[in-house]
Amino acid sequence: MFPKYDVIVVGAGHAGCEAAVAAANLGSKVLLATMNMQTIAQMSCNPAMGGVAKGQIVREIDALGGYSGIVTDHTMLQFRMLNLSKGPAMWSPRAQSDRMLFAAKWRKMLEEHPNIDFWQEMVSGLIVKNGVAKGVRTGMGLEIESDAVVLTNGTFLNGIIHIGEKQFGGGRAGEKAATGITEQLVQLGFEAGRMKTGTPPRVDGRTLDYARMEVQPGDENPGKFSYTDTPKLTRQLPCHITYTSPEVHDMLKSGFDQSPMFNGRIQGRGPRYCPSIEDKVNRFAERDRHQLFVEPEGWDTCEIYVNGFSSSLPEDVQYKALRMVPGFENMKMFRPGYAIEYDYFPPTQLQLSLETHLVRNLFFAGQINGTTGYEEAGCQGLIAGINAHLAVNDQEPFILKRSEAYIGVLIDDLINKGTEEPYRMFTSRAEYRILLRQDNADIRLTPLAHQLGIRGSAERLDRVRSKESAASAIEKFFEDYSVEPGDINKVLEDRDSSPIRQKVKLHGILLRPQISMDDLSSALPDVRTFLDQYDAESRMLAEINMKYEGYIVREREMADKLNRLEEVRLHDNFRYDNLPSLSSEAREKLTRLRPRTIGQASRISGVSPSDISALLVYLGR
Repeated sequence: MFPKYDVIVVGAGHAGCEAAVAAANLGSKVLLATMNMQTIAQMSCNPAMGGVAKGQIVREIDALGGYSGIVTDHTMLQFRMLNLSKGPAMWSPRAQSDRMLFAAKWRKMLEEHPNIDFWQEMVSGLIVKNGVAKGVRTGMGLEIESDAVVLTNGTFLNGIIHIGEKQFGGGRAGEKAATGITEQLVQLGFEAGRMKTGTPPRVDGRTLDYARMEVQPGDENPGKFSYTDTPKLTRQLPCHITYTSPEVHDMLKSGFDQSPMFNGRIQGRGPRYCPSIEDKVNRFAERDRHQLFVEPEGWDTCEIYVNGFSSSLPEDVQYKALRMVPGFENMKMFRPGYAIEYDYFPPTQLQLSLETHLVRNLFFAGQINGTTGYEEAGCQGLIAGINAHLAVNDQEPFILKRSEAYIGVLIDDLINKGTEEPYRMFTSRAEYRILLRQDNADIRLTPLAHQLGIRGSAERLDRVRSKESAASAIEKFFEDYSVEPGDINKVLEDRDSSPIRQKVKLHGILLRPQISMDDLSSALPDVRTFLDQYDAESRMLAEINMKYEGYIVREREMADKLNRLEEVRLHDNFRYDNLPSLSSEAREKLTRLRPRTIGQASRISGVSPSDISALLVYLGR
């Protein structure tokens, strides 16, 4: 009935979709197995992509040939570049998406791919022969053979949904849980655990009073995620902001005795950085209000996502509490929020390629590895799909360094540190933030995609080379162009910057923190005429390269230095307790984990940069 596939991907969420595309774009014949074809690429939680560090990940996925950025650009309701008041390392794109259009666009792109087939049924087990994954077994007893398997099961493995004192099996509202895979993997020797996540109520936007809320519009000149020719957003829907109050908190507290989170029915750890509303009220008792983001679910629906009100309290408590929120006095609820517990497998059981140690050609990606977030799932799926293809073709795995991508940081953290709560990416997790910006993901990663042979990467590489060439031309112009005091001092004074007394190079003026390229362009007609030849992306790249050149060079030198640390070996009987300059936590963890190299030691949780410096001094480095 079935041909033999190169790669079978189990689960069609964000990780599964990117895994299928990645392997297929390298030439593998892929089967994407899902329990429900109608929920491919479903946005199970908030209808948004990107955000702090997550936006950088979406751009990295796009630069490596993934589809998340393309789909987002085609289905956006609103675009905002976050953190523009900070340096470019912190700028992070975020978009509200039309939930239904997002899933429909993903499915259309998958169905248009000649290398991807589909099968709708629960996968209940794996075919493993001599320690190698050889296919899957379905709930109906069918066996489908392949050379590699990628598991992207999301929250479906033995999922249990909690609403107050009610609990029932499910991987998502209205969908049943998946069984069989956890039990088989445990029999094979894998360690499994339980995690928890949650989602807020969905409400009827027709019943809200937006006049009582703060408007949160999109950017005046909205950007996009993909480096390809995706459409530019021409109209946007606003989001809104409102707040809880002490009265709302008191109502929520009235249901705490029925909360599965507080009475012990939920055993899994929840996401630290996306707590439920009851958790926020409990943990931050000194605060008299919490912010809520009122987010539309699409162009043609009145359904609203209440971001910040994730809850597993009884539905009547959620309803009464929400009706006390300004603007929600007459609110009607579509469905209550809920918590969901599910199985995951600690990611320390994986190699950096996301292949498991115990079973060859078996890869894990997404929430099965203990992460949370569409973007974190999508990038893992991308890497797992690439490496599944490479494995079945006996090629070396594709592994991104921490200095190359946020994706490299995420996977390195998971493998070397593990996680006991749902892991999400932040810019603070990356030590090379000025190198790993959202604007240069194509320059960092498109050449690597081209080396891999990902479909369409040749055209993308031409665009990258053109962008780099344009940025270089702009930088040279600024280094060569001289400006007279009379031409520029008015602008400098308007920006509270010291006037110049003699002719200087434009490059030096641009280095001043108060001065932007737009300031110089508006004041100097020659500069404006020159810059008008180039697109906004090239101009931004050139400006960042010039303004932050010192920081960029320093981070590159540090990255090169730390990459060399992978070659500095630590012998097995190293006596860390003889080094008083190490912190006590570092001595304990280094003694217990016995890293093989300084590089590996540097990535152990609790071992600080000063501890690494002390080790290098001791080793004479």
